[in-house]
Amino acid sequence: MSLINTQVQPFKTEAFVNRGGKGEFITVSDETLKGKWSVLIFMPAAFTFNCPTEIEDAANSYAEFQKAGAEVYIVTTDTHFSHKVWHETSDAVGKAKFPLVGDPTHKLTRAFGVHIEEEGLALRGTFIINPELMIKTAEIHSNEIARDVSETVRKLKAAQFTAANPGQVCPAKWKEGAKTLTPSLDLVGKI
Repeated sequence: MSLINTQVQPFKTEAFVNRGGKGEFITVSDETLKGKWSVLIFMPAAFTFNCPTEIEDAANSYAEFQKAGAEVYIVTTDTHFSHKVWHETSDAVGKAKFPLVGDPTHKLTRAFGVHIEEEGLALRGTFIINPELMIKTAEIHSNEIARDVSETVRKLKAAQFTAANPGQVCPAKWKEGAKTLTPSLDLVGKI
């Protein structure tokens, strides 16, 4: 069953976040996500090889996410304590100003369909969630392939555009400000 256009299941867990040089533990729940756009980026585990490159990529694009009114959450099956140490010991992860969410109970990884039972880790999964807690995009793939966060930013902006403009669709490679389509009988066979 697809998760697209389904509601985020209730959850509550702990995260580490360092904004303005002050690190702290915070609680993150489905209520935290409510009322704004959210991007959940699942990764296998802290202290791995590919994950810091993705966190650094997300950190480099964080201003774009914030400008679009979205919060980024990195999720692994580790604890928030591990995330604190990871943030302090990795130059790449240390750039993160968004929450590093712990999922040691695997509730989130299972709810989003990215849990690897035999390993206790997560697949690489990216989910864009609207302010009403509906999942609008889902991308899941094998762990040896890192993602390009610029594509996540593009998908976020497309999801926001279509939410604000019902009846419009964003064509392939659509970027903010580009022309959209209005589906109609007149377009059938003409594109």
